[in-house]
Amino acid sequence: MAPMLRLMLLRHAKSAWPAGAADHERPLAPRGREAAPLMGRYLAGEHLVPDLAVVSTAKRTQETWALVAPAFAEEVPKRDERRIYEAKTDAILAAIRSTGPDVRTLLVIGHNPGFADLATRLAGHGDRYAFARLRQKYPTAGLAVIDFDVASWADVAEHGGRLDRFVTPKMIGGEDED
Repeated sequence: MAPMLRLMLLRHAKSAWPAGAADHERPLAPRGREAAPLMGRYLAGEHLVPDLAVVSTAKRTQETWALVAPAFAEEVPKRDERRIYEAKTDAILAAIRSTGPDVRTLLVIGHNPGFADLATRLAGHGDRYAFARLRQKYPTAGLAVIDFDVASWADVAEHGGRLDRFVTPKMIGGEDED
């Protein structure tokens, strides 16, 4: 059996809509500033520690990562990835497939609708209750964890993963947003 790869898709935390700000420059809202560290503590507490974080270049995703990262005992390398900002599923998948062999657990922080589409496209089986929640809504700071029995990120295929869990801030004591 091939070694397992774990993909964690974390949607950015709730963002603000300041007047005149370009979409790429939107910061986190106060609720987002509460949800992001909550999700970081969840990840660390569940031993879901990435070998690499791939983060959209948008301000709200960068701020989400800045509030998630301190929860980990050791510094996690980060790669900023412009191509996942406002990206369709195929562009996000291309970024994932370009990940090197030294990364076994990958955290990607990005946006909807690409994340919801990608998670449902990649997970072919798994926890049925998690699937139901995922299909209903992928709120801000929502986290999908998908495992693949493949040796290389280049081999990650549609419906080839197992949805291990889908967690939202509300499930762990916070509030869900869009």
